[in-house]
Amino acid sequence: MIKGIICFYSGSGNTKTACQYIAKKVTNIQFDFFDITVNKTPVFKAYDIIGFATFADFGGPPYLMQQFIEKFDDMENKYAFVFNTFGFIGGKTLKVLGKWVKKRGFKIIAGHSLHTPENYPPMIAKGMANLKAPNKKEMKCFNDFITKLDKLAILVQEKKNIKEKRINVSLFNMLIPTHSRKQASKDMGNKFVDESLCNECKICEEVCPYDAIVCDPIPVFDENKCYGCWACYHHCPKKAIYTKKFNGVGNYPKPSKEFMEKFDINK
Repeated sequence: MIKGIICFYSGSGNTKTACQYIAKKVTNIQFDFFDITVNKTPVFKAYDIIGFATFADFGGPPYLMQQFIEKFDDMENKYAFVFNTFGFIGGKTLKVLGKWVKKRGFKIIAGHSLHTPENYPPMIAKGMANLKAPNKKEMKCFNDFITKLDKLAILVQEKKNIKEKRINVSLFNMLIPTHSRKQASKDMGNKFVDESLCNECKICEEVCPYDAIVCDPIPVFDENKCYGCWACYHHCPKKAIYTKKFNGVGNYPKPSKEFMEKFDINK
């Protein structure tokens, strides 16, 4: 059995759950997990295959994942795979993620995009939560990807040469424009706190991946650092954080019950 690590960025848990499912289903790879929001750097030389997993963010990978990947020097063809989840549209996420990873010297041998429930509040508020995602066909494709990854692991263990995979997305997704994270922050708008609801728990400060929140004792937002990821909005247990357009609606603090049942991680 070879050793692998999945470096993931999961805003509300969908991507993390999918990664746990990959690790549960494979038989030829012993996976560790690395949450890229932790201020550390993994030691890749201890692993035979590296996974990079994230969610689609306005048609592309999040800026935080780009920052993480750019930390590494040339990996000299270290085997890697890329994976992303998406709620409504995946856009160019997988293709761009693959481009970033390849640029650092990794050799990409597999890639997949998985449809998951929506966690973008404006979409949820419009009744477009997609709670039934992934459907049976999408789950089959996901399981086929895992099976292929498992077979590739055998070739890695046998030190066979593996052809690099070209990461492609559909023509429809290629036509979807990729917006900057600052545009996403602008669309979200300034954040405010309902002091009558805030219990000063500091969870928003803890979950903000961009260090844009300081609790003193209620949250103070640095809008120049914010990239509009909605983590603070989602995870506030009292729904005390709001914007001019959204207040207490569209929250998605963790994977839906329907989603978790499909992946059956706890069994």
